[in-house]
Amino acid sequence: MGDAPIRVEGLTKHYRGRWGRRVEALRNLTLSVEPGEIFGLLGPNGSGKTTTLKLLTGLLRPTSGRAWMLGKPAGDPQVRSRIGFLPEESYFYRFLTAAETLDFFGRLFGLGVTERRRRADALLEEFGLAEARHRAVGTFSKGMARRLGLASTLLNDPELVLLDEPTSGLDPMGTREVKDLILRLKARGKTVLVCSHLLADIERICDRIAILAGGSLRILGRVSDLLARRDAVQMTVRGLGEGALDALRAQARALGGEVLSVEPPRDRLEDLFLSVVRGPSAGGKSS
Repeated sequence: MGDAPIRVEGLTKHYRGRWGRRVEALRNLTLSVEPGEIFGLLGPNGSGKTTTLKLLTGLLRPTSGRAWMLGKPAGDPQVRSRIGFLPEESYFYRFLTAAETLDFFGRLFGLGVTERRRRADALLEEFGLAEARHRAVGTFSKGMARRLGLASTLLNDPELVLLDEPTSGLDPMGTREVKDLILRLKARGKTVLVCSHLLADIERICDRIAILAGGSLRILGRVSDLLARRDAVQMTVRGLGEGALDALRAQARALGGEVLSVEPPRDRLEDLFLSVVRGPSAGGKSS
């Protein structure tokens, strides 16, 4: 637990709403993100996802509870240079070019001029912005601006990456590239926390997920465990005609087919998400 890149215990955040009414944005959240995993934080609008990210990065102070990132209290200045954070909306100086924007962020991280240029060139190439490096950011499409936001998030080669709706504004090709990028970050030993409404994307790349609703944790666990249906088993067979697909494993072997896998069938993440959010509170059920 102590080595977890992200750990929160009883994290709670209240706001003052209209007429002084208390609004509970997050209630008693406790979870941890393990080293090298891709962790998905899911929930409908107003569920507490963005509040959680702001508490982790020190943009907000909790009403109660505690949070740590990379072994330090959330918001600690020593940690900020070791993380990358992509907010839901990226804001840039519109008159700066893409290259100038990355150079600006590189200066904030204290990178030398040679290292800034090397990393900026590599990231502009990786995100398909090399040809637009001298264009003013104010002329960028939403998708181009999103890719520039991702590039700026990775400029300091962070150990821990926080992504809030990373595929927002991207076309299917750009979405696939972002998913591939997240998997590459995991392959390089990075830890990634990603918030997204695109459940199919989360389902394919995340190791574990947590679903928030109404500010509370409803369910937490490995994607493979949460989506597996224990009341049935599915068989994947190669080499048999359609008439033999209903045969049992032993029969399949007797018929000369090759059983490739036998495992519980999985529900879709979208179905699990809707059942958790619409149903009664599960009190932070884990799996």
